[in-house]
Amino acid sequence: MPTIEKLNPDVPLYARTGINLASAGLGARVENATNDFFAPAARMLDDAPPIFIPGKFDEHGKWMDGWESQRRRDGGHDWATVKLAAAGRVLGFDIDTAHFTGNYAPAARVEAAYAPEGVTEETKWADILPHRPLGPDGHHFFRCENYESWTHLRLHIYPDGGVARFRVFGVPELDDTTGGQRIDLCAALNGGRILAFSDAHYGDYNRLLAPGRGRDMGDGWETRRRREPGYDWAVIALGARGKIEELLVDTAHFKGNYPDRCSMQAADLTSFGDGLTDALVTDSMFWKTLLPEVKLGPDAEHRFAGELHEMGPVTHVRFNILPDGGVSRLRIFGRPVRS
Repeated sequence: MPTIEKLNPDVPLYARTGINLASAGLGARVENATNDFFAPAARMLDDAPPIFIPGKFDEHGKWMDGWESQRRRDGGHDWATVKLAAAGRVLGFDIDTAHFTGNYAPAARVEAAYAPEGVTEETKWADILPHRPLGPDGHHFFRCENYESWTHLRLHIYPDGGVARFRVFGVPELDDTTGGQRIDLCAALNGGRILAFSDAHYGDYNRLLAPGRGRDMGDGWETRRRREPGYDWAVIALGARGKIEELLVDTAHFKGNYPDRCSMQAADLTSFGDGLTDALVTDSMFWKTLLPEVKLGPDAEHRFAGELHEMGPVTHVRFNILPDGGVSRLRIFGRPVRS
């Protein structure tokens, strides 16, 4: 019964279950940088793991998959401003220097600002990660002890050098929790996140909850070909406790490998609070049928509303695909309800 927590026990919990607010795929972007002579700062927000291509050079020098500034001779340092994909509370960082060996940034610091209308000269910045040393070619996880909500971050590197990926794990700020507005309760930008799954051999399972439609067959959740009885599933924590009204299952680009059928179960696990465990999340005794088994087709959006069983507010869903296959996007439309 694999879960994200068990994928790599050396990775902090916030990085295994939090949402990367600095994901370019979710809409984060670099607004400016003091210097990105060797490699553009925007590259450090890419979702794909950084790669190294021996012998690849461009007009500025060695091609690197990340942000790399030129060598400073003036005693200053470099920085880049990142607009997060959504305003939210930051839980922690991964400043990844993969493949930067003799040219990595030796230290970093992070400032934050709440500027929903955009950064100006009057914007006030707060330190949310003090100076931290970095090493070559590796992940650097740092917990954030600040509990406020931010829209922009400024990554400082000292004095110069390269960062392959800048990941900012956190919880998006949900604007409406009064129950009045219909939203996508499982959208990553609303705080939805995948807690567990049976298999995720292909693609990127996190893209199941991403905005927009999939770009190609690799932009979604796809399991291996099942050679034994059973079916595949994913457990999703909703961004807010809510009453579900409609589901959308999108098999875009999955033509010969879409699931034959799908179903969904749901549960209100509010009462467990911080005591929620893997066993509780995956134990079938807590799940009630929301959507009975329904047929799916290739490369299409499938909407289900009248097929849903009447249920009260829920906090988690278990999305089942039978027997296996690929789904590009999942949308769970409903109205938030306070606990």
